[in-house]
Amino acid sequence: MSDEGGKTQAEQLDDTLAQLKEMRHYGSNNVESLTSMWMLFDGELKGLKKTEKIDELMTKQGELHDAFESVIEDLEDVLSKMREAARDSPTA
Repeated sequence: MSDEGGKTQAEQLDDTLAQLKEMRHYGSNNVESLTSMWMLFDGELKGLKKTEKIDELMTKQGELHDAFESVIEDLEDVLSKMREAARDSPTA
């Protein structure tokens, strides 16, 4: 079954997975940037006593990354089952 754009549910899900994976990738880059900032605040800017603020951001970004991993894994499983069902279906 396809939508008005001509894509099947599996194709739409595949597109969504690609977007989520891209977002996860940029999130990983954010963690690297935050790590650099944390090092700055733990070193040269230590006197400001704001290292914990960057640490909080790193923790939240890490939690978001973990959430992306979980959702991606779940949706990949759904997509795999959809593709199996389509292969096993007598009408393709």
